[in-house]
Amino acid sequence: MNYSSLYAALGLDGEDLTSGDLVVRSPVDGAEMARVRRHDPADLDAAVNRAETAFLEWRSAPAPVRGQLIRLFGEELRSHKEPLGRLVTVECGKILQESLGEVQEMIDICEFAVGLSRQLYGLTIASERPGHRMMETWHPLGPIGVISAFNFPVAVWAWNFAVAVVCGDSVVWKPSELTPVSALACKALFKRALCRFAEDCGGPAPDALLEVTIGGRDIGELLIDDRRLKLISATGSCAMGRAVAPRIAARFGRSLLELGGNNAMIVAPSADLELAVKAILFAAVGATGQRCTTLRRLIVHEDIYAALTARLKAAYDGIRIGDPLESGVLAGPLINASAFQSMEAALGKAASEGGAVFGGGRAMKDRYPNAYYVKPALVEMPKQTGAMKEETFAPILYIMKYREMDQAIALNNDVPQGLSSSIFTNDVREAEIFMSAEGSDCGIANVNIGPSGAEIGGAFGGEKETGGGRESGSDAWKNYMRRATNTINYSADLPLAQGVEFDITY
Repeated sequence: MNYSSLYAALGLDGEDLTSGDLVVRSPVDGAEMARVRRHDPADLDAAVNRAETAFLEWRSAPAPVRGQLIRLFGEELRSHKEPLGRLVTVECGKILQESLGEVQEMIDICEFAVGLSRQLYGLTIASERPGHRMMETWHPLGPIGVISAFNFPVAVWAWNFAVAVVCGDSVVWKPSELTPVSALACKALFKRALCRFAEDCGGPAPDALLEVTIGGRDIGELLIDDRRLKLISATGSCAMGRAVAPRIAARFGRSLLELGGNNAMIVAPSADLELAVKAILFAAVGATGQRCTTLRRLIVHEDIYAALTARLKAAYDGIRIGDPLESGVLAGPLINASAFQSMEAALGKAASEGGAVFGGGRAMKDRYPNAYYVKPALVEMPKQTGAMKEETFAPILYIMKYREMDQAIALNNDVPQGLSSSIFTNDVREAEIFMSAEGSDCGIANVNIGPSGAEIGGAFGGEKETGGGRESGSDAWKNYMRRATNTINYSADLPLAQGVEFDITY
């Protein structure tokens, strides 16, 4: 594939993509698509210094002015949606429709952040002391570090970046070393927004509001240990989170962790099975199972188990696997050979635990010998076993039966991860129980939709080993600011709180 026209459309410098030491290969066909430069510790140190200087300037800009920069960035994303979506597809392998949806998420979070720039509200609090007013104010936090994963190479970074910038922060971004070109494209588009901001908004904004650093684990470790970065927002595996969280805590930094998901759907006897099948296919097969919100466990009432399983097998037989840029394809490749090997190992473990495997295995090997296309797999399990409690980033859907709703909810909750969950039912009591304190223990609990497809207006994140962080909408903006409690005495007296008397004679 010739990438030059795609790169040109996004304003990428050809030399930056040909002269580096990191070879980037497209999972679509395994071919080299770029060679980008890895950054060393000195590069990272300089980038953080620039981001810190940018923060000191940017924090004084009024929040609505900061919002105008993100508005312009959103406009650049909207006008470059198609080429950026194509780049995401060729670099991470998801189908074009999903990549375009990912860019739309970026546009949506920019719109959200623009509105947010006029709503960074504190509270006015009743003081117990006469002649006093108490209030909360929110201030920019400082430079933040963002570590993103390959499967959403641009959207999750944008959730952090758009909100952080309107909150007055600068951002140092380490993208996955599997998808660095998408990050460079985002930086190029943001540079266009900076130029427009200087022309339209009465003065320049600091260039170093966004710094992109490319590298592997060594750069990531330096990033999380850097005391100048007040918040580290990291997306990755639970194992990564276990390594990252203590190191950030040791320096009293803030962490926002979006880690693994092992998401379940309960299908109750009253469910609309046609609706459920559509939701299951998108949630289990979309992005070739490489979403943190992928449906991995299906908990089906025994009375409808046979009927639903038969429908799913027929639907899986009809899934078109192939080049993710081709119309009608629903499953593209896995990211690399390692992902394929993990899928094979998980299926082998499930079979050894009594699972009956339908599907699975490599696909299109003759056409794409250097890429890893797979057949999505259904695995009927006798019970919830060890294989089901581990997240495998691949299109494997485990299916098991339940009899009583409390049993189904217990199965939903009986995994270390706690990101997303859903139930299909037309029984209002079942729906309400599922969403209650006695129901799903996940950060996301849906009714009659799957566990995937979060909107940016709601806070995104999960519990337990998923990390507990919240990004995107609602009040997630508070992660990127520091809070001050202020008390103002407008009286001529000095009463003390709690009625304390401390009289001084002089």
